[in-house]
Amino acid sequence: MSTAEVTARPAEPVARAPHAPGPVRAWLRLLGSELRLVFRRLRNLAMLAALAVLPVLLGIALRLTAPRGGGGPNSSFVDQLAGNGVFLAFIALTFMITLPLPMVVAVVSGDSVAGEAGSGTLRYLLAVPAGRTRLLAVKYVTVVIFGLASCSVVIGSALATGAALFPLGPVTLLSGTTVSLGQGLLRVFFITLFVAAAMAGLGAIGLAVSTFTEHPIGAIAAILFLTVVSDIADNIPQFAAVQPYLPTHWWQSFDALLRSPVAGSDLLHGLLSFGVYMVIFGSIAWARFTSADVTS
Repeated sequence: MSTAEVTARPAEPVARAPHAPGPVRAWLRLLGSELRLVFRRLRNLAMLAALAVLPVLLGIALRLTAPRGGGGPNSSFVDQLAGNGVFLAFIALTFMITLPLPMVVAVVSGDSVAGEAGSGTLRYLLAVPAGRTRLLAVKYVTVVIFGLASCSVVIGSALATGAALFPLGPVTLLSGTTVSLGQGLLRVFFITLFVAAAMAGLGAIGLAVSTFTEHPIGAIAAILFLTVVSDIADNIPQFAAVQPYLPTHWWQSFDALLRSPVAGSDLLHGLLSFGVYMVIFGSIAWARFTSADVTS
């Protein structure tokens, strides 16, 4: 065979290994799978539906009892509601952050690892080359997204109900300053994010508890018990020295956004507290999940 013939012969195709997705794409695919699992679960959908119904019931009850001509600078939330339906969103969050929202987050976070460990599906997840750290991060992000969705459902239902049952217009803040409806809705948006951050802190606690048991009911009960004990201790004067460090202490500090000027120090303290709980209990969850046998 001549040199020219060798040169003219086309190169043989080289077999290539299947292209593996990049780390970001693989992470997003795992996150999408976890989100579909959580948001398609009938129990979780039922909880979101309950969160949507409660502001409606609250709005109807307040519509029947709200005084006429509210909205003065020294008015309470209920008095303000008579003059502006936007305040139903603030009232709904004030009521629902005490138990319904924490319960929803406790159920999702407590079941995140313990539920799959108990059912035996966790061992199959860990057989996929995703890594325990990535899997735990995906589960926590899913808990945070579900908490944000829960807060958004409450706010959306409350705003719709408030618009249907009460007048809308410029919002008179608790400090007496009146802002436009647009600025009032913007404050509602930031309040939603603040409460979602509080639920993210609770979600980190729930995720850590979930890695220590294969029984999701026990994990959920432990999270709710911790929430109730923290809330009780936060209202006992003898515990004043430790109250700023309790997980529930800053939850209702979102009323700082209903004043002018905004009490930024309360918001910053609250966000710092939520962040500290995320770091501490996220680290506990990571240390437990990456070292212990959670698949038996």
